[in-house]
Amino acid sequence: MPDDPQSASVRALLPNMIEQLFQSLPHIDSTSVTVIIASGLKTHPDRETIDKILSSNIVRSCNVVVHVADDARMKDFGTTCQGTPVRINAAFGEADYKIVIGVVQPHQFFGFTGGAKDAVIGCASAESIRHNHRLINKIPSQASKFGDNPMRKDLDEAGRMVGIDFAVNVVLNTDREVVRVLAGNPEYVIQQGAATCAAVYGIEIDRKFDIILASCAYSPKDISIYQASKSFHLLSHAIKHGGKILLLAALQEDLGENLYFDYICPFAEPEKVRKDFMHFGHTIGARIADVFGGLLAAYEADDMRDSDSGIMEHCHLRAAEPSTIMEEWVNDFEGTPQVAVIPHATTTYFY
Repeated sequence: MPDDPQSASVRALLPNMIEQLFQSLPHIDSTSVTVIIASGLKTHPDRETIDKILSSNIVRSCNVVVHVADDARMKDFGTTCQGTPVRINAAFGEADYKIVIGVVQPHQFFGFTGGAKDAVIGCASAESIRHNHRLINKIPSQASKFGDNPMRKDLDEAGRMVGIDFAVNVVLNTDREVVRVLAGNPEYVIQQGAATCAAVYGIEIDRKFDIILASCAYSPKDISIYQASKSFHLLSHAIKHGGKILLLAALQEDLGENLYFDYICPFAEPEKVRKDFMHFGHTIGARIADVFGGLLAAYEADDMRDSDSGIMEHCHLRAAEPSTIMEEWVNDFEGTPQVAVIPHATTTYFY
């Protein structure tokens, strides 16, 4: 299951599923069940986060594994048609029955989260994840696209190779309330979840906009620059070439992961980040930096210190007071700009 402590609806499923399992198969005890917290390449969760995930006694009674991509014992399942090595945490790969739990929602590169993703990305080796993420440069890897999305197709193929038996996914609305629960084959679940997401998050547009005022809406989507910047790829499908985006985010943790700063800042231009990414492989979401090349971004921070502005400039971003920057953009525009206001930038997608 994902390591996001905010996914309360997902965490609520886990004890109910385990209890149902014990009732249906009374010969199975808790020592036969392993719960894997899928961290992918992210820093593995701290004690507080793990305690939130394991909030139920019935879950605590099971074996618990926190996946660490660079350190876990792995099981090899071969290589996908795209050349991605399928190396999965052995605790999952060697299980007699494999279940994934997650959320289906728009994703800037995979099209949608959910299905096999939390196993074949969340529980994969660093090499596997990085190879899959290099496929981002094969169009069309974007939100709402999964049938012809190379990254999505690659991870679904990996899921079949691993032999995932069952997926339980939920679709949430913008208030993070469950609107649909799906269970079954992982690829069936993602197809059905995508259809529901279209009704919940999808917006059909017949033109693109000159200026977008957007909000990440809630934590943890706006907790840091690293997290908030994921909105740019979704928003880029609604902005005209050379248009401007002002993204409001609380940024309680400022930059977020140091890896973001360390990787992005040495490059003078976003295009150079993309070239480095192509040559050396995935280190962070470098496509985000590529998007920056055509966008001017302004962030609203709770604590607008002088150092914040300097750090953002190093990250190819601009910090400014929202009303000031909006006034500047409108006044500088020749004619009347087409402006869009998007309250949930991290999940809204356009078609």
